Amino acid sequence: MAVLLSPRPAVVAAARRAGAHTVVVAPGPSVPSDREGAERRVRTDWRDHRHLVGALGRMEAVRHGRAAVFGFDAAGALAAARANEELGLPGTPTAAVTALMDKAALRARSNALHPARPVSFARCGRADALPFVTTLIGYPCVIKPRAGADGEGVRLVRDEPEARAAAHGYPEVTDLLVEEYLEGPELTVEAHSRAGHHRILGWARRLDPPGPAAPAPGLTASGHALPVALPPRSAEGVRTLVRAVLDLARHRDGPSHTGVVLTPSGPRLLGAHARPGPEEFAGLLRLAHGIDVLGLALATGLGLPEPARVPRPRTAHTGLRYVDFPPGRLDGVRDALAAARAVPGVARVQLEIPPGALVRRAPTGARHHAYVLATAPTAGSLARTLDRAATLLRAADRRVPQPDGFA
Repeated sequence: MAVLLSPRPAVVAAARRAGAHTVVVAPGPSVPSDREGAERRVRTDWRDHRHLVGALGRMEAVRHGRAAVFGFDAAGALAAARANEELGLPGTPTAAVTALMDKAALRARSNALHPARPVSFARCGRADALPFVTTLIGYPCVIKPRAGADGEGVRLVRDEPEARAAAHGYPEVTDLLVEEYLEGPELTVEAHSRAGHHRILGWARRLDPPGPAAPAPGLTASGHALPVALPPRSAEGVRTLVRAVLDLARHRDGPSHTGVVLTPSGPRLLGAHARPGPEEFAGLLRLAHGIDVLGLALATGLGLPEPARVPRPRTAHTGLRYVDFPPGRLDGVRDALAAARAVPGVARVQLEIPPGALVRRAPTGARHHAYVLATAPTAGSLARTLDRAATLLRAADRRVPQPDGFA
């Protein structure tokens, strides 16, 4: 039995593909996965460890060890690991989850993998000290919360005035990591571990937003694309780095999602998580390679056979494009969705906010209003397909409210 903590509908669907019975645990009376065939729902705040363990401990499948708890976001992965350990169920150990969440400790450990050219970094406990600490690291540099996730609170600063401005965006007493900006292409790597063997499922190249701003690791991407043609030595370097980082964190079982920058000195770690990448990235790998990332994570955790590879289009290039809307009410988005989905090569268009919703501001971190998945025979035709679909989405009719309607 798969116990799923506030899952997205794609996770429930993946559990069904893996042949698992599903129980959704969520604090509210209704969650989107209710519409996707979950067999049982438990209403409890799983963020409260005592309440979660108490609710699950009454289930027969849990008492007999025929279940596992899964959470596929930052908070859910940690809550699931703690619950599995206390209930004696299989899963990624809490220590491995927290080791990958602690960016400062992970940076220190990963620097031991390349002592000749480590990544410069420092911790900062007060926002008003940021101008001084960033000067020590050198510009440009990146500021990020030590235990943050999904790009929240990550900032690129190019000089001391930008560092002073950035300081106003954090609490006075805080826990930040300041590290050098890593020059080079960024890869996002998906892996799955079993008994300490780390299987690299695939990777994609991050696409930076267009415009004059310099790209920065950890900041908002415009999407991802693959395949990524790497020289054999570079490809092996990426695999070696990811596996070594997972070993350092003692991550032996379960999914992982790792960012790597291909610097002139070789691959360097950007960050890692003991959970799959977001739903859209799992969809990208499923479309490109036929790999069911979510189904694999669920099946392995429950001791079920691995899901079969899914049929995939006979095209050479696959891409993901994020779409965000300017402020306004999305009254005409349904027609825009239909038009974007009709573009040849588009495999999926997903709206992450309800039609008719009021967009007040741009999303932060790795969150976006919508995304497009597409395939094409060439990199150029893929870019044109994604551009066309994104343009049609952004052309949705909107009613712009009065200024006092904005948050």
